[in-house]
Amino acid sequence: MSVASEELVQLRILQRQYLQLVEPSQLRWPDAQVLKRPEVQAWIFLHMFDGSSIKSPPPERYQLRVLKLLIAKLERSIVDPEEDEISDDLMSAMSTLLTSNVPSEADSAQQKAFVTYSYPLHSADDSASEDQAVTLLEARSVISGSGTTGLRTWEAALLLGSYLSSEDGRRIIKGKRVFELGAGTGVISILCAKHLGAAGVVATDGDEAVVDAIKTNLFLNGLDVDNSDGCQVRTAALKWGWPVDATAFSEDYGMEVPNVLLGADVTYDKTVIPRLVSTMNEFLDLNPTLEVLISATIRNEATFETFLNACRRNGFRFEQLGFPPVPEPEQAGPFYPTTTPIQIWRVTKPEAARGDPFAV
Repeated sequence: MSVASEELVQLRILQRQYLQLVEPSQLRWPDAQVLKRPEVQAWIFLHMFDGSSIKSPPPERYQLRVLKLLIAKLERSIVDPEEDEISDDLMSAMSTLLTSNVPSEADSAQQKAFVTYSYPLHSADDSASEDQAVTLLEARSVISGSGTTGLRTWEAALLLGSYLSSEDGRRIIKGKRVFELGAGTGVISILCAKHLGAAGVVATDGDEAVVDAIKTNLFLNGLDVDNSDGCQVRTAALKWGWPVDATAFSEDYGMEVPNVLLGADVTYDKTVIPRLVSTMNEFLDLNPTLEVLISATIRNEATFETFLNACRRNGFRFEQLGFPPVPEPEQAGPFYPTTTPIQIWRVTKPEAARGDPFAV
């Protein structure tokens, strides 16, 4: 017996949460009566715990936590052992993990792990939707030992990715040259190159270690320069506030002047905003028709107001896009908390506008 389409929708959401390493207590499980069916257990094993079929699995500690939850749910759902039973494959997977040298929770939190973010492409039948997946090697601790925040993916990037995957967003990226500021893990640049039809992409960050990590993530997604037969993603270290040389742009970045400038979670620190706005100004001077999108998690309203004020003083026009975060219980991928406001802003520069690029 095959898995019903409405059940498959639930299972695919569970699978996406699992591959994104969503906290196990927040996983959205199908109903217990659905979980205990043999074909459903077989699907879960094949798509979540079969080591031979999952290219970039979650860390073993996380797998074990989720499996324990699943087995406990199955045990509670079985009334008649003669009628229902727990899959041998699932039990074997848990036994293997229990007897392996799984690192402690503290050690596991400090190690880099595969994290897969999925942006579903919905068809008329949701169960047949395809996933636009981006797999990254991330440091899951909030701030890495080197003091950078760029080795994990933040909520503002996930919302920006959702917008760019929408019908309106795809029109912005398809066939365009894309330049990303503060790329962090590279999730947005990879999404644009791998799934959204960008003509070329440059992912930049001010931290050399972060740029090196982006190169690893490009390789994981088949976008490294040597192996890509489609859109290639170039990487570069870029310090905000420095002049951008139009004559040497192609030589410096391997791409002509961009059509689209993106930034996600780049307004979190008041002290860097003057340099950020200066760099935005440089790019808008290079291409007055440049499409600039800035996605921001508003952790501190005063800090974000500093960014808007800097934009005003430079004569920029800006508008908030009507693309709010999806409420957490309704998210189908990617998954992110919505307790703190997340906004996407479009920034443009009228031709006559001339201001102090470092004004705040």
